[in-house]
Amino acid sequence: QVQLVESGGGLVQPGGSLRLSCAASGSGFSIYAMGWYRQAPGKQRELVAGITSGGSTNYADSVKGRFTISRDNAKNTVYLRMNRLKPEDTAVYYCRAAMGSYPVYWGQGTKVTVSS
Repeated sequence: QVQLVESGGGLVQPGGSLRLSCAASGSGFSIYAMGWYRQAPGKQRELVAGITSGGSTNYADSVKGRFTISRDNAKNTVYLRMNRLKPEDTAVYYCRAAMGSYPVYWGQGTKVTVSS
C-alpha cells in the first residue's frame, strides 16, 4: 500500500511560482507512474502532469511551458514546479500513484490560490 502526502500549496500572486511536493510511503515508489491532478470549485478533476517510472513526462496543454513535473526516487517524492501562475490555476492539487492493475492511490490534496 502507498500513502501520499502533498505539501507546498498556498496563496501566490499572479505570475508567481510554487513548488508542490508529494511524499510517498510504502514500498515500490520507483515503479509507480505518478501524476498531479487538480480540481477547481465546480469543475471536474483534471490531469495536470504525469511522469512514468522511466521518467517520461506529459502535461495538460494549459500548463505546458509553465509547469514541470519531476521525481526523486531516492526520496520517494514527486514534485510539481509551477511558474507564471495564473488565477485559473487556482485549485486543490492532488498527487496520484498508479501501476498497472494495482489500486490507484491519491493524496489528500493541497490548495493553491492564485490571486492578487
